[in-house]
Amino acid sequence: MSAWTDRILQEFPADLSRFWIACDPDDLLLDERILHSLRERGFEALPFEDSVAFRTEYEERYRAAWDRGEEGSAKALILQLRGTDLNALPWDYVRMGRKVGLSLADLFPKLSYGVLRQIDTEYHDALFLAHNRHTTQPLGESATKDFILTHIFRISPYLLSRPEDFWREVLRLHYRGAGLPDLLARHVAAVLKDTLLGELPVAELLSSKSYMVRAVQEAWSRFLSQYGIQNDRSSNDGTTEALEPVSVPFEHPDVRVIVDTMFLEGAIQPVGVQGSLPPDLPGWINVGLVEDPHALGNLISEGVKRIAADLPSVESSHRDWVELARRLGEVISRFNSLNAQIAEPIQQQVRALQRDVDERLKDWLLQHFADLPSLPAAKGPVMVHHVPRYLALRRSAGDERIALLVFDGMAMDQWIQVREYLAASVPGFSADEGGCFAWLPTLTSVSRQALFSGLRPREFQNSIETTSQEPSLWTRFWQENGLHKSEIIYQKSLKRTEQLAELEEAIARPTTKVAGIVVDMIDEIVHGAMLGKRGIAGQIRAWCETGFIEKLFLLLAEHGYQIYLTADHGNVDAEGIGRLSQGVVSELRGERVRTYRNETLAASVPPEIDAFRFNSPGLPTDFLPLYAGSRGAFVPRGEQIVAHGGASVEELIVPFIKIKISRMTS
Repeated sequence: MSAWTDRILQEFPADLSRFWIACDPDDLLLDERILHSLRERGFEALPFEDSVAFRTEYEERYRAAWDRGEEGSAKALILQLRGTDLNALPWDYVRMGRKVGLSLADLFPKLSYGVLRQIDTEYHDALFLAHNRHTTQPLGESATKDFILTHIFRISPYLLSRPEDFWREVLRLHYRGAGLPDLLARHVAAVLKDTLLGELPVAELLSSKSYMVRAVQEAWSRFLSQYGIQNDRSSNDGTTEALEPVSVPFEHPDVRVIVDTMFLEGAIQPVGVQGSLPPDLPGWINVGLVEDPHALGNLISEGVKRIAADLPSVESSHRDWVELARRLGEVISRFNSLNAQIAEPIQQQVRALQRDVDERLKDWLLQHFADLPSLPAAKGPVMVHHVPRYLALRRSAGDERIALLVFDGMAMDQWIQVREYLAASVPGFSADEGGCFAWLPTLTSVSRQALFSGLRPREFQNSIETTSQEPSLWTRFWQENGLHKSEIIYQKSLKRTEQLAELEEAIARPTTKVAGIVVDMIDEIVHGAMLGKRGIAGQIRAWCETGFIEKLFLLLAEHGYQIYLTADHGNVDAEGIGRLSQGVVSELRGERVRTYRNETLAASVPPEIDAFRFNSPGLPTDFLPLYAGSRGAFVPRGEQIVAHGGASVEELIVPFIKIKISRMTS
């Protein structure tokens, strides 16, 4: 256990009280490591967000059992209050609860509180150690920024005197999946303003991975042109937003080693070569070139090896798993684009990686999935039911009109395919890419309903087997957040261009402020798939070429909407392990999971069926899922299908993307 975790836990001695109130304005309790450690000690923490919802859960899951002399869901419950005003709580809670105060100001007394609030919780461990070891006096705002840059991010802006130093640090940060917080990125930019590096867009490169990747991609094309290599990205023909040109010192060994890895894993795309290569071309440049399809196959094989050597563990954070899902999605998307002859020799290598990843994820979920629903969503949703709350925060921050596009059933690799098409065809397109966790089981009626309602599944248990309540749940959420019914729209089953006229009529109304839109073509393709995910990739390509997606995005942008894109679940290639005939399932096409309404049926699975139980605390108590093991499906043995409902990376971790389309002026 870390010193930071131990410091928080010492506030909650075991057996001192069953009911605690933690005044926690900085959400220190809502860190997955803290929540996991508390759970191991018999504590659960529950954020106080809605008085009625909290009381219902407290009475049903905890107090009733305690009154009977039973342990209930946990030995003790911590009410997590995001603030210090106890008057916000019911009087009986204040009378019963044992009070504890937690704040960054108290735990880091020598650092600037305003700066600390903008540093993500994943850095608290290291920062707590550095604070205790290295601070001798109170530090102001600027000194606190320098302290965090030095001790947490291992960067000193005062030592970045050469381009290769700067680019090494930029690439290192983003390769680890951790760009600088905006506050620190702007501080570095201010320090470098009067140096040779001051002409670079320093803050954007340090804080935004999507900006950095696009800048490096364009710089690579310009770099190749210096060798006389004509490539398919050499010129900007107006289809994509032109970035401020930057020069990257690709030849420097410190820069080259990271760029090589980014090419191998798909973060940066190798470019197709037009014509023959110069005879004196340095060999290291070949990693960013595709002379023939076989070269791309070799690149994918190397990328698989890199990912396999660096898989998250059971101690990893949810951010590590989202980053792994993105890296895996890049490789799978590339693999699915290969022709059969080139794909066949590396297929088993890709499949082995997928199996290894899923087994590790299963072990991680058993320990950590229960912590995810309570994590804060202010900096981005961790789970799909956080999405409406995050969007409400964005509206409060100035996003006047918001459109949420839910691409039903879209896996991370399929988003990457769509992204590449949009980057090539939509003027001014860019994307800030992230990801979040769907709900288990990854069924539409469970996860998509959570996504539109902002609720955990046990809070809509009466409609958990249908999506018919989505429009009213979406409307109710936004009405509770200050909008009128006339300002909210919900539309589903979009997939074709001719449907956009009806959508435009709704979003063009001046009164409309938020739009929830379900695009269900990918889910429809998945359920009719005959040739696996590689076949689906071809169908998605054909769908993109109809122009529907680009027209949808341009339509929303033209009417002033901030566009956010996500999915309710993904999908996976699966193989039949045998049918189950002893119960009724929630969703006919959820071949990767079966759900039961009583324990007797749930426990009656034949022993020869490779399946496992995992009851998430966020589900209704009488909704019991049984998951097919590995990449199995409850269909005739040996049958190959594409399905969802299970707990694989490709089903569970979905994209969460902010789409940007710069309006081009003529």
